[in-house]
Amino acid sequence: MVAFGKKLKESQIQDWQGYYINYKMLKKKVNRYAQQLEVGAEDHSYVLKDFSRMLDTQIEKIVLFLLEQQGQLASRLSELREQHDEILQQPDGSKISELQEAYRGVGNDLLRLLFFVEMNATGLRKILKKFDKRFGYRFTNYYVKTRANHPYSQLRQVFRHVGIGAVVGAISRNLADLQAHQGNYISIYDQPALSHPDPVIHSIKAAVNRLSNSTNFFEFLGKHAFIMQDDLPTPSEDDGAEQRYHFMSLLLNLVNTFLYMVNTYIIVPTADDYSLSLGAAATVCGVVIGSMAVAQVFSSVYFSAWSNRSYLRPLVFSSVVLLIGNTLYALAYDLNSIAVLLVGRLFCGLGSARAVNRRYISDCVPHKLRMQASAGFVSASALGMACGPALASLFQTDFKIYKLTFNQDTLPGWIMVLSWIVYLLWLWISFREPPQEIKENRTPREEPTLSVLGSSVNYTVENGFTRPLLLNMESKQQGQNEDQEYDDGEEDSCEKAHKPVTSIVSAYRLLTPSVKVQLFVYFMLKYAMEILLAEASVITAYYFIWSTSSVAIFLACLGLTVLPVNIIVGTYISNMFEERQVLLASEIMVLIGILLSFHIGIPYSVPQYVGSALITFVSAEVLEGVNLSLLSRVMSSRLSRGTYNGGLLSTEAGTLARVIADGTITLSGYLGVGRLLNVTLIPSLFICITSIIATCFTYNSLY
Repeated sequence: MVAFGKKLKESQIQDWQGYYINYKMLKKKVNRYAQQLEVGAEDHSYVLKDFSRMLDTQIEKIVLFLLEQQGQLASRLSELREQHDEILQQPDGSKISELQEAYRGVGNDLLRLLFFVEMNATGLRKILKKFDKRFGYRFTNYYVKTRANHPYSQLRQVFRHVGIGAVVGAISRNLADLQAHQGNYISIYDQPALSHPDPVIHSIKAAVNRLSNSTNFFEFLGKHAFIMQDDLPTPSEDDGAEQRYHFMSLLLNLVNTFLYMVNTYIIVPTADDYSLSLGAAATVCGVVIGSMAVAQVFSSVYFSAWSNRSYLRPLVFSSVVLLIGNTLYALAYDLNSIAVLLVGRLFCGLGSARAVNRRYISDCVPHKLRMQASAGFVSASALGMACGPALASLFQTDFKIYKLTFNQDTLPGWIMVLSWIVYLLWLWISFREPPQEIKENRTPREEPTLSVLGSSVNYTVENGFTRPLLLNMESKQQGQNEDQEYDDGEEDSCEKAHKPVTSIVSAYRLLTPSVKVQLFVYFMLKYAMEILLAEASVITAYYFIWSTSSVAIFLACLGLTVLPVNIIVGTYISNMFEERQVLLASEIMVLIGILLSFHIGIPYSVPQYVGSALITFVSAEVLEGVNLSLLSRVMSSRLSRGTYNGGLLSTEAGTLARVIADGTITLSGYLGVGRLLNVTLIPSLFICITSIIATCFTYNSLY
């Protein structure tokens, strides 16, 4: 792993060297502050003020240069516009080509400027993080709060690159005009779908999107999967992923995700009735549903570790265990044993291979397809969540075959047995295990560097990403031995920082306050959703006398809202507001949904229940995507790989929330079904309020 200080030095454009952030000086200052504080030469207030002043100076230098370069680009575009008008009046093919090249030249210079901004923004984030880590302060919170929201903020210029969009628009429009001049004139403003952007425009837009963290629907869905994405892969990594990738194997992982979610929710509408038929209370459905989550707490760990060595074997094992679990679940009716029922659900939880599914996408899908695969993972989960209850509504029958009962309680188990048998056969025939030697020899990922010589930069465009060509290897080696001791020390530190953690204790030590809060937010939303879904059959039967089919249809409709909501949020809302703003607003909406769910005074009505449930569920879905996106940004890079990765931690947090929620339902049932609703909502209310307060305290660290 190349240290950032060395990467910054190698990536600098020669003519602009004096305008980059002086990362080396700032890092030395941080070390010097530490020494001064140890001997008592300086106090903490001086350190904070002095470091703030230096950062202000560095940011001012960057921003003023950025504005100067934007002005030069604007002047060049203005001159080209005059030539443009003259050429359109007297068309000349050769002059049009020359003008197009001139616009492309401006575009390439804009690309250089975008990389300049990106490197400086990264440097600022890294030095702030280093300061916080070294001194244990929340300096980043203070600095961002006082600078970013100020009306004369220069920090916002760096992170939001105001004004660049206008330059991009001018280049895009004029190139489109020239390209379409020989045919019918088509404006990119009137019919953008019919225009054919120049390759340099693709490069610029990719760089801007990467820098601004703008999103689209597939990217937003992919964030739900919490599968770490790299900005750009190294060639060796991409080649390895190409060798590991197999479409049918990916499809089998997505089908596994779908079937597991169906398996989870297909029993929800009938769990209370099944419990009653076995002589238990209806509220024991909480334990029946939650026992699967209890086992998943442990299965996630061993499946995550197992996926370090193989993908096929854990998937086969998962299918066999799920087959056994569903068989026991179905047989419990004829055996008249609640114990067999619970053991069956525990087996189902032990077969949760979602960690393997995530890991396969992260390790074996090429970078250019990884976001689509991640979106497929989330879509499969959402569809499974909707299809489970929908299937349960179709099982309104009762018959026997050789002493085996088939009714609305047992059919979910038998249907899943058949499904896992078919899946197991398909898996055995079609899955291709990735080459073992490639998996074992994988090394931590390195970020690409930008090599620039003078003011000349060439780019190739592939799959919407900009990749620099190395023009002169001598320029890359120049100054390589300078400050060798400093760079070597930073490299050693960097390699250590990117080494995967080897234990849950080590992983916990890497959790900053921001990460802990985001994990708690994830816990909260999963708790609220589980309370809503798991007790739906009991609540609706008590207050509204709904049938099993009605409950199943209601739950299926809730599940079907997932994709439309994500389309709206991923396409529009996430591009209009900052993620932290959407996060806080979603938490408040979940709180409103919980408050509206309480039964106080007036008779409880269907509109109140359905409306509050819809607000809670939809808000929680919006919150999940934004929460996992922010979590991936604030979490240590050491948690992006290995057994104890960020995906495992978030899965464990969500699973633990489901376990506690299902246990709460069962325990609350002893107070009577009439009190069940309010008693189970009180913990949800308390946890939600706590998460909102915690988010407010760490709000500025989510910038």
